[in-house]
Amino acid sequence: MQASILSAPPARAVLRSRARVGARGGRRASIAVRAAAAVPPPPGSENWSESTQAVHNGERGGRPRVSDSLTTPVCMTSTYWFKDTEELIDYQEGNYGSFEYGRYGNPTTKACEEKIRLLEGGEDCLLSSSGMNSAICMLLALVPANGHIVTTTDCYRRTRQFVQTFMPKMGVTCTVLDPSDYDGLEKALDEHDCSLYFSESPTNPYLRCVDIERIAKLCKPKGCLVCIDGTFATPVNLKALKHGADLVIHSASKYFGGHNDVLAGAIVGDKETVTKVRQFHNILGGVIDPHAAYMVMRGIKTLQLRVERHNENAMKLATVLEKHPMIEKVHYPGLPSHPDHEVAKKYMNGFGGVVSFEVKGDLWATAKFIDNCRLPYIAPSLGGVESLIEQPTVVSYWDQGPEKRAAIGIKDNLVRMACGIEDYADIEADIIQALDSIKNGVEAPAKATSA
Repeated sequence: MQASILSAPPARAVLRSRARVGARGGRRASIAVRAAAAVPPPPGSENWSESTQAVHNGERGGRPRVSDSLTTPVCMTSTYWFKDTEELIDYQEGNYGSFEYGRYGNPTTKACEEKIRLLEGGEDCLLSSSGMNSAICMLLALVPANGHIVTTTDCYRRTRQFVQTFMPKMGVTCTVLDPSDYDGLEKALDEHDCSLYFSESPTNPYLRCVDIERIAKLCKPKGCLVCIDGTFATPVNLKALKHGADLVIHSASKYFGGHNDVLAGAIVGDKETVTKVRQFHNILGGVIDPHAAYMVMRGIKTLQLRVERHNENAMKLATVLEKHPMIEKVHYPGLPSHPDHEVAKKYMNGFGGVVSFEVKGDLWATAKFIDNCRLPYIAPSLGGVESLIEQPTVVSYWDQGPEKRAAIGIKDNLVRMACGIEDYADIEADIIQALDSIKNGVEAPAKATSA
């Protein structure tokens, strides 16, 4: 009896506890009703036909609460509605937040843009349908007719194509320099009214790295914007804005997405400059699908973890390949032998997941090496969890012919390996066995000819 009296709570404590339980229960019931209650039909809808009600009921009068969803909802809409003209006018005058139309923005896309913006340390970010769309929008929005661009010799082929074949139609001229030719940059800035300096860092496929601070110091006094394509680096390895770049662009299809299953592009920088690109993008289009934006956003959540593994695998592979008798040369900024190793060390936290190397052999010996690889897929692109391997001569420049390829520095024995996140021992073992397979040489297939 004594034990029961001692263990029983005081009466007032019981009442307080019951009150709390009642309050919580009432609140929970209220939340449950609020979250799960049927959406009321819009006024007058009882007079609508069934087909009209099928279009509007359950949505027109309001929607269930989604803000407590753990993941960001995918907003699949092409347009946005206003409850009355006053609200629309408020939007037009900047007093009401809306995107108005799907080409001008999307809540899912905005969440992804904010994630990328914060990673790069910029003021604004614009997500688009592809890396090339981001690059083209940037070039057309920021380079005036009869303007001048400075870019580098080693770069993505489609970017070079646009700069050298389309932009001249607008009277835009271009100076193309070796990535380390800073005297040439100073000369171009003195001789031309330069609107933009544009370079990848690291570049594709030779992984050259540019001295961003030095470039910015030369360009800024001349009013020349500096844009760095950071696709190969990612903000995990390089934050170009921190070192003086005005803009950074990415093919978000690569490391941001990280799984070879989405196309997207991003541009980050100061608010004023990104707004100019956004205004042009609103006209041009190239809008990213909201589900693609969600895929990019999901990929970014593991970006740091994946890039660390990419870095590690590539660094180990580059080190091993540099000592292999079947390799003539390795291009990787993490190696002291790379021409821009000191620049890479100055700016980068890691050296990326791509290794380019030259096989000791001709086009066909190199092709045989690639064909005998069993782990990486033969495919363009990079930045996904799977390792990919390619021979740039075949996958990107086959239509150019040997002379044109030589003129732009693309060698027939060049290989680009995008290391995935597989176990390194498996990657190394596969590459070594494929190299062993070509030690005795190879002849060209009878019917195959180089373009």
